[in-house]
Amino acid sequence: MKVAVSRLGFGGAPIGNLYREISDDEAIGAVEAAWRTGVRYFDTAPHYGLGLSERRIGEALRGKPRDEYVLSTKIGRVLEPFDGSGFDDQGFAVPRNFRRVRDYSADGVKRSLESSLERLGTDRVEIVYIHDPDDYWDVAFSEAYPALESLRSQGVVGAIGVGMNQWEMPERFVRETDIDVVMLAGRYTLLEQPSLPSFFSACVERGVSVVACGVFNSGLLSKPVVAADAKYNYEDAPAELVVRARDIAAVCERHGVTLPEVAIQFALGHPAVVSVVIGSRNAGQMTSNAAYFSASIPDGLWEELKSSGLLGAEVPTP
Repeated sequence: MKVAVSRLGFGGAPIGNLYREISDDEAIGAVEAAWRTGVRYFDTAPHYGLGLSERRIGEALRGKPRDEYVLSTKIGRVLEPFDGSGFDDQGFAVPRNFRRVRDYSADGVKRSLESSLERLGTDRVEIVYIHDPDDYWDVAFSEAYPALESLRSQGVVGAIGVGMNQWEMPERFVRETDIDVVMLAGRYTLLEQPSLPSFFSACVERGVSVVACGVFNSGLLSKPVVAADAKYNYEDAPAELVVRARDIAAVCERHGVTLPEVAIQFALGHPAVVSVVIGSRNAGQMTSNAAYFSASIPDGLWEELKSSGLLGAEVPTP
């Protein structure tokens, strides 16, 4: 990738009031805690709280040396003014002052990026991701990518990426364009690695970096003790996955570490993965995530996971 990112990145969705409202002070405290722990890569998107996450990250980083950190945001959802009645219906506890309009056209890319820069209070972002183009391959490929490629050639954008909750379409981008990075949500976690054989092979062949997020599978791997009502892909986890997660947690406990510590470090074992991005909604949560990231994982744990069949023998580990 053309820009260097810290191995641990800050995910901006929670400070966009994901699921519940938090104060500006809490949100800015989360970013400040990330900075104190050495995080220098901050990811956000217009989608996160209808621009709230971008505004908060911009405010929190104002005054920090601009050449010391990396910012990424996303295109694909243009925010247009709305009547403000009621609250957002896509998971964020914010008034509907804007509405998201899916737009992967060249004009949409430029309008979205200009608005993001204004909310962030900066003149550039180092990485721009094409965000969730699952049902928009044709226009994302024929318009969004070429528009970003032009901006990259002009130096307005440092790197081009695609961010999705699947690996199949990102692999098409890897093989059919000159993107720099994929933000892969889930699909390569301690619990499951369906993207390993084909997608990761393509990234290695093409020299494309991977930023891993969703490493807790939206909750199932986030606590040392796996709850029966834990979430997987934002829904109640199937019983068989709860059992598998508990089996992995038991191995972790035998080796003196916890499930979230191992989950947050697992993806970094693949040579294509340059960073793991974790969302945090306050300083305490960020500090905990940084501690998970820094924990020492014994080699014997990976060996036991493989010998027990809980991890494939071919899966690279840290």
